This record gives sequence, structure tokens and C-alpha cells, in this order.
Amino acid sequence: MESIKSSVAVVIRAGSADRQGRILAVRRPPDDPELPDVWGLPAASLRAGESWRAAVERAGRDKLGVELSVAAVLREGAGERPGYRLHMMLCEASIKEGEGEPKVPQRVGGVTQYTEWKWADATELVAGARLGSLCCRLYLREEGETWT
Repeated sequence: MESIKSSVAVVIRAGSADRQGRILAVRRPPDDPELPDVWGLPAASLRAGESWRAAVERAGRDKLGVELSVAAVLREGAGERPGYRLHMMLCEASIKEGEGEPKVPQRVGGVTQYTEWKWADATELVAGARLGSLCCRLYLREEGETWT
């Protein structure tokens, strides 16, 4: 029987007028086993008994160093990974007032730590989608963009 891993990916939209239409993108580390150095969205695997909302909040704290206000689920999808099936919820959140900008990497062990972050437009997630990044594919579908 194939194992299923549940996760959340987080869409954080830029708030200022000079970054209109941009989202927070993060680069995975070069030693990442599945998507090394790929730009995508912040994400977290759900822990046993953890809600999707709690996973989004934890991703903000443990991976970005900020507190997030969780809004809603935008889309869901699944994809095959070596040895398991990944189920992902694409969620929208915002950085809480007064938190400042993200800081990566954080000093939290046991989770993927990002090497960089930036405000990006949808086209910057196309390369990740082509390489099989489920968070990139879900976001591009949500925005009506293609990657093929």
C-alpha cells in the first residue's frame, strides 16, 4: 500500500503597491532530495493530528521567522513522489502586522530550511512546475497560468 503524505503550501501576497501581484517565493536548499535549488512556495508537511491551519502557522514561524494570519484554502491537489503520494492544500495567508519581512534560514531543525526568499510573479514558478513541484503547479493553476 502506498503511503500518503499531507502538506500545505502557502501563498503570501505582497502588500505594498510597488510589489503588486507578487507572491513570496522561497528557494529550496541545494541538498534537497527532491527539488534542489528550486524556487517555490513556503510549505510544510502536516504532523500527526495537526490541522492545515496549524501547519501554515508553523511554516511561518519555523521556516520564515514570521507569524502568519491564515485566510483560506485556495485549491487542493496530489502528485506522485518516489515512495509516496503527496496530497497538498494551497492556502492563502498574510504576514501579521508588525512582523517585518521573512528571515531565512531559521534555526529550527527537522524541517526544510530555505536558502533565499523574494517577492516574485507567477512566471518565476514555471521552472519548478516543470520539474514536478506540486506547490508551483497548484499556484499556477489557481492563477490560470500554464507551465508546459
